[in-house]
Amino acid sequence: MQKLRLVNPTALFLPAIVLVLFLVTTRLPGSFFGAGIPTIPCPGHPPVIRNSTSAVAGRVPKGCDIFRGEWVPDDAAPYYTNRSCALIEEHQNCMKYGRPDLRFLKWRWRPEGCELPRFDAAGFLHAVRNRSMVFVGDSLARNHMQSLMCLLSKVEYPKDISPMKNQPAVTMYYQSHDFTLSIFRSLFLVKSNHSSSDGPWNLYLDEPDDGWLPFVSGYDYIVISGATWFSHPSMFYDAGGRLVGCQSCGVPGVPELGQRYSLRAAFRTALRAIANLEGFSGTAIVRTLTAASHFEGGDWDKGGDCRRTRPYAGNETRVAGKELDFYTAQVEEFNAAKEAARGRGVRMMLMDATAAMVLRPDGHPSRYGHWAHENVTLYNDCVHWCLPGPVDVWNQMLLQMLLAAS
Repeated sequence: MQKLRLVNPTALFLPAIVLVLFLVTTRLPGSFFGAGIPTIPCPGHPPVIRNSTSAVAGRVPKGCDIFRGEWVPDDAAPYYTNRSCALIEEHQNCMKYGRPDLRFLKWRWRPEGCELPRFDAAGFLHAVRNRSMVFVGDSLARNHMQSLMCLLSKVEYPKDISPMKNQPAVTMYYQSHDFTLSIFRSLFLVKSNHSSSDGPWNLYLDEPDDGWLPFVSGYDYIVISGATWFSHPSMFYDAGGRLVGCQSCGVPGVPELGQRYSLRAAFRTALRAIANLEGFSGTAIVRTLTAASHFEGGDWDKGGDCRRTRPYAGNETRVAGKELDFYTAQVEEFNAAKEAARGRGVRMMLMDATAAMVLRPDGHPSRYGHWAHENVTLYNDCVHWCLPGPVDVWNQMLLQMLLAAS
């Protein structure tokens, strides 16, 4: 694409890192947010702190591209800590587990040609008053939502109004602003199943995942994302149930179509399903993939780690190789779906976060998402993001997108 420059494809991309998401199922049984996370951090904590910020958030100047820029030092960061927000999952709680180099918190994203206003919790809640938002995706979508809840905790803590345990969504309610925030877990966005723990996934690339699509038409905002799981060995089926190809399956006679094929097909199916979703007249926000190549010194299961302590400068790295292929496929399918949605009154917006996040190899938990003696599937986590951390910029971007659409 025009916005991201192609570079030498020898830049690392690690297809096998998709397996790291087993960390979530290994460490966080039961609740999608993990067991034992309180809604209010301590008894008697008021649900609203009214003296935090203004009710109307600052906006970037018209025409400023908030997705292209650089990370610059910021001594005023972060917005919160693990002491002020009780909604951080264990494996993203880098402060709790003793990360020593907290300078990674002291950066902010500065777009080219303008300044990105600091996140305004009261301004965000004012913008979404009497509305609803749902995240759809994998554990990085959850990472995104938890960042948002921590940022909003400066003003209000939500009440958990999730349906019964066997229901697909986690739902939080901000009573003072009548704002509903939900998440649906969908690894591939399309229908999928897994016949055995060590076997390939079965992906039905022409069929949207009925674990989320039938439930989201009443939301005002749908924030959809995905990428990491498409690197997992998978079998691809068409709408008639016919096997058409695979990713890393090694089955004689089955064509190797690759992960870009399945990601593109899944995004096409999911986004066009939203564009044509009966009863939906809101806004769909597509977040592009975040850097998956921050492992250095080996693969995720072969000693690879992410131990850098500062961001890259803009001239030190670029999106390249298969990550660039993924990014290109996502943007192209977004553009096609946006045209299809236009005639139905459905707005589609692109949160183009890739360029910012590829510069932050320092923002992952690494070994600081667990105690040193713990035996976990992913010892060095270079996929998820510390909270607080660089991931908070997604919600600065989200706020500006909401304001631009209002």
